[in-house]
Amino acid sequence: MDKNDNDTYRKIHFAVMAIESGAAKLKISGKEMETRLQQQDLIHQRLICQYEMLHTQSLEYVADDIVETLVNWENGNK
Repeated sequence: MDKNDNDTYRKIHFAVMAIESGAAKLKISGKEMETRLQQQDLIHQRLICQYEMLHTQSLEYVADDIVETLVNWENGNK
């Protein structure tokens, strides 16, 4: 596996963990969380593009952050 493949794998793994943890906080399915995040383009804009900053935080922090961001964006507070 070359460096680019490894970086992509780590980012996808991080995004999946964040989605599942956020879903648990909202008490919804991972699929519903993924759909809602996709509708706001937050998987790319928040989890992938902000990976370098977010992956150094605790999973609880990341879950809280993605839930708060999702709710704000859904309510038009971008």
